[in-house]
Amino acid sequence: MTLNALDRAEGYFAAALLAAMTLLTFVQVVLRYAFNSGLVWALEATVYLFGWLVLIGMSHGVRTGTHIAVDVVTKHLGPAARKVVALLGAGLVFVYIALMFTGGFTLVRRLYVFGNLAHDIPLPRWLLLSCLPIGFALLGLRLVQATIEIARGAQPPGGPGHAAAALPGERHP
Repeated sequence: MTLNALDRAEGYFAAALLAAMTLLTFVQVVLRYAFNSGLVWALEATVYLFGWLVLIGMSHGVRTGTHIAVDVVTKHLGPAARKVVALLGAGLVFVYIALMFTGGFTLVRRLYVFGNLAHDIPLPRWLLLSCLPIGFALLGLRLVQATIEIARGAQPPGGPGHAAAALPGERHP
């Protein structure tokens, strides 16, 4: 799968997750208030869907440069210093991603071995929680892409999202 196909798949998957969460929550509200009933598994399913959405959304935010960027210090630095700070920040994020990927992979592997099922959903927990290693692997890929762009100078040295975070009329060097 090419990166363009992965980009599209990431967007469609996030949209499908959000649509599923919205529809499931709407159905649950209607069942609860109109029929004094409900789906036992709906809350747990919504939590897992939200976990997938957040983890896929993180990588999407890095890829599109739409995450929050805090530039209180870096906006006072020169271009070379901003670039160094952005690359150091990316290095620290790589450490975080490696730790979270390793921990998530270990959790999923152990759940697979134990064969645990979710509480209310008849699916294995390892499958539902595989969003952890998958999401952090995808985030790592997107951070590699962003770091290459920063090193090349193709993106604002504040990092991806830096220019997108500017208020109307505000200039970023």
